[in-house]
Amino acid sequence: MSGEPLRIALLTYRGNPRSGGQGIYVRLLSKELVDLGHKVDVWSGPPYPELFDGVGLVKVPSLDLWNEKAFFRFPTMRELKDPINVSEYARTVTGGFPEPFTFAQRVKRTLTQMNGSGPKYDVLHDNQTLGPALLGLQSDIPLVATIHHPITRDRRIALQSAKGLRTRYGLLRWYTFVPKQLRVSRALDRVMTVSEASKTDLQGEFGIAGEKIKVVGIGINTDVFYPRREVQREDQLLVCTLSADSPIKGFVYLLDALAILRKTRPNLKLSAVGSPGRKTTTQKHLERLGLQDAVEFTGKVEADDIARLYGRATVACVPSLYEGFGLPAGEAMACEVPVVATTGGALPEVVGRDGKAGLLVEPRSGEALAAAIGELLDAPERRRSMGEAGRARVESLFTWRRAAERRVEIYREAIAERKSLGC
Repeated sequence: MSGEPLRIALLTYRGNPRSGGQGIYVRLLSKELVDLGHKVDVWSGPPYPELFDGVGLVKVPSLDLWNEKAFFRFPTMRELKDPINVSEYARTVTGGFPEPFTFAQRVKRTLTQMNGSGPKYDVLHDNQTLGPALLGLQSDIPLVATIHHPITRDRRIALQSAKGLRTRYGLLRWYTFVPKQLRVSRALDRVMTVSEASKTDLQGEFGIAGEKIKVVGIGINTDVFYPRREVQREDQLLVCTLSADSPIKGFVYLLDALAILRKTRPNLKLSAVGSPGRKTTTQKHLERLGLQDAVEFTGKVEADDIARLYGRATVACVPSLYEGFGLPAGEAMACEVPVVATTGGALPEVVGRDGKAGLLVEPRSGEALAAAIGELLDAPERRRSMGEAGRARVESLFTWRRAAERRVEIYREAIAERKSLGC
């Protein structure tokens, strides 16, 4: 079995190719797995991913209650005949987040209904769904999962930032899925995570046995993120990504840094990829600091537009309190942009601790961010050499081909272990 092509089901409860990282992850990983000679089907709930030729797509329809065009719509009578739909609707409108669990239930039901007549897989690879229903498939097929970072960190930081009992209650209700995910994670054949920082935290916070956790980094799409020589680089433009405007991203501290820097650099601007969240303090903080004319939010944009924005950037900023990996830092480095990031989570593993590709500061400090950014704004030659070093680091450590090869090794480990146990 060691060299035979594998049949892989890659599961993701959402495959949005333009918001969040799930759609990007399954798109690029599945391509490399297929290029290595394996057979891959992506099982996805809506919005569905955009996949390369040769990768199969199994659509797993849901109520799609978070669709911006029909937000929290009422299901049709036909939809309500399905008990999974009833459960999804009831738990969503009462403040919960059941989507990963109902996706897992639908996957289990579909595979069970196939009853041998549908595709047979050698391994199921779950992309952080962690739905209990998946364990019902584990007796037949090894089940491995990618956990990008422990969601318990997000919950803790969100609760620390919450103001008022109502907000805290809403957050506690939202995060009711966490205990079930912890239970599922401990029962998996293998857990893959993307950094040593995430591995340490998963052992401590999820209680997963260390020997089950494998660190396998993700890749940077260097076909999109590369130096755009045709774009004029500016000398007073900061760039960051705000794909999820939540407290864990630390964006308010970057606004604090910008306010400090503009006292001596009044022309300094910040372009944020994304939009401020409707339920966050970002807009109020922006107004309180008087930065409305200094900050531009791009809204949802294509990856190529982000790469071109990096082509204009003087410095890329990643002010997160915690990152399981830190994809924006890697993408900026691939575009030869010097990075100022925090030491939160895995960011030092991505940027490097030697100062060659970027500078690291402690989280939660606008003053520290301002000092590091100012240091680079005053040193154009240092910025250029940092950009070149960052690109070289990405090409050496963060390719999707190597990421796919390591995952195949882990698939085979799980398969061999199951066979040795007689499963």
